[in-house]
Amino acid sequence: MASTADEPEQPFDPAGQAPSVDPSITPSALRRQKPGISAGQARRKGGRRSADIPHVDVARRPTHRKNSTGPRRRELLQALGIFQRATPDQLWKLTRPGNQHDKLTRDNLLDLQDHHLVRIELVREDQRQVWVLTKRGHSEAKKLLEPKGIRVSALREEKYDPVTGKLLGAGYGDHAAAVTSTAAELHRAGIGHRLGFQTEIGHRLADGYVQRTDLVVRAPEAGVPVMLLEIDRRSEDAHELVQKLRRYWEWGRLLPKDAAKRTVDLIRSRPGAIEDVDHELRLWTQVYPPTGREGLVPVAFVFADTTETKVDNTVAVLEEAGRRYWAPRRYDSLYEKAITARDYRQAVPVVVTTLEQLQEHGAGAAVWRRLGRTGEQTLTDALDNPDGHALYRAQEARADAADQQRRAAEREAQRPVCTRCGRKFTDERWEEITVHRTAVRAGDRTVCGPCRADDVAREEAAAEAVRRQAAAPPEPQDGLEPEKGRGWFRRRS
Repeated sequence: MASTADEPEQPFDPAGQAPSVDPSITPSALRRQKPGISAGQARRKGGRRSADIPHVDVARRPTHRKNSTGPRRRELLQALGIFQRATPDQLWKLTRPGNQHDKLTRDNLLDLQDHHLVRIELVREDQRQVWVLTKRGHSEAKKLLEPKGIRVSALREEKYDPVTGKLLGAGYGDHAAAVTSTAAELHRAGIGHRLGFQTEIGHRLADGYVQRTDLVVRAPEAGVPVMLLEIDRRSEDAHELVQKLRRYWEWGRLLPKDAAKRTVDLIRSRPGAIEDVDHELRLWTQVYPPTGREGLVPVAFVFADTTETKVDNTVAVLEEAGRRYWAPRRYDSLYEKAITARDYRQAVPVVVTTLEQLQEHGAGAAVWRRLGRTGEQTLTDALDNPDGHALYRAQEARADAADQQRRAAEREAQRPVCTRCGRKFTDERWEEITVHRTAVRAGDRTVCGPCRADDVAREEAAAEAVRRQAAAPPEPQDGLEPEKGRGWFRRRS
């Protein structure tokens, strides 16, 4: 009976009503619905849709731009994670230098900005934007770099002045820009991968001082396994650069913590003994790969925003005041006059160039000058040592061969000649008449071996004849009777 408006509605009691037995009617027993489907909602095939998730707004989900790709976005995050700040032009050369321009780089940066991974920190005077990572982008860069053992630069936090509302710390110094531009030009020339660059790497000396390197490049495929770069905008005095060079030289002479106690005690008692320790047992070979050349880790000074005259003056001071650290030495050899090679094993190879030359001609061109040489060369030619150990081994081998020929000629000129037959003595006969223990039995020292053998044969034949004659019985004489012996008991006739 239907309830009226005055009567309250009675709750439904499934136990008080028997279910229908009509086969055409669905049983009235309650059935549990799947998660996400309310009671009475029609079932839908094909799975759940994104619209069913209440906390996701499909209309506001950002989409990627047309020219943006996953590999390009990852490359930009990696580059900004290493260099912290960069312009689109620098990022173009650090990621895709094969492109004709930086348009694709700018498109991908805008896409990353839509996803709140990067932001524009400032606009330079030349109207170039300086991009940095956001906090979210910094976390993504860590995921890409830290598994590869690459250190991620510090996060550039976005802080504003509470009074003026101006962004704080939004500066892109000329030195930092020059460091990134140098790496970009190296990568553009095929010298180093973007993941092979590191900035602000510390090198701790024995006294605790930490020498920080502006840029470290590792490019084994380009013939440069490792190189330390110092970028100078002439903000430092030339003698300060000499001190930097001295620190790199001292760091290359350090021993690791796990060095043998005997070696450590030897170096403490005699510091110069470090030169007798192989490079494989020193600290720097545990930090960087072998250079493939003689000497310590190479150092490059790149000058930026300066004049040619100032560069020449600085290089002159480096060559003169830093000669102890970069100059090779003479080899300690028995053939000093024949050896022109130089010993680079304890020297720091130093090359110099300018950022303007790198940008104009490219880092792969002949724009590098090695201290102690005249003229400019390519980077690999400047780092090579054509007058080094390879030349020393060749010259020493030639000098040794020439010395042996000279000694052989002198010995041949002194070889005795037989006074009997006129032939020269053999080495055996010469040694026989020269060595004291055999000279007493050498016989006539003026005759050669064959003549001496003839003399010995004649002497032996004569001696043999005498021996046989002495051993033979005497022959009886004809017509003579042998004399009868007489004795004490001979019968008298």
